[in-house]
Amino acid sequence: MAAKISYDHQLRAIGQSLEAQRINIFELKCLGDHFVVNGKPEKETSLLAALRDWQKRLRSEGLASSLTYAGQDIRSLERQGTSKRVRSDRLPEFYSVSNTLRTLGSYLELQGAELLEIHKRALTVTLLYRNRHGFTDCEERSIASFYHLFLHLHGKRGEATRGA
Repeated sequence: MAAKISYDHQLRAIGQSLEAQRINIFELKCLGDHFVVNGKPEKETSLLAALRDWQKRLRSEGLASSLTYAGQDIRSLERQGTSKRVRSDRLPEFYSVSNTLRTLGSYLELQGAELLEIHKRALTVTLLYRNRHGFTDCEERSIASFYHLFLHLHGKRGEATRGA
């Protein structure tokens, strides 16, 4: 049996997938060993983007509003994401979906919490989780309130890659 991937890695991989689909506002539910995301891609204002969306609908691809990520999907996304990362010494964009989700995953890990749901809006996030004592907690916070944790975690990753 494979070791469980931590929330920060799982959520970052899901975030990279959501970024590729231009999904920034969504609800994510953890259902055992898989995640379900409900959200819609941002509407682009360019004529070219409208044409692409129209072509997708014609080909019956549609614009997915519900996505499911199982363990194997997440591992595959993680491998793809790792191959695309080139500069670990550069501070990544905090407000990207993948980094926001990675930071939230680390926060949950540090709390010893079990993720139930994340509701991400433009500037806020609501976390629903089971704490280490088995009780359900709900936090609604600004995304910016996680910035110091993000910086701390990035610094720790930088030390690890430098061999400190």
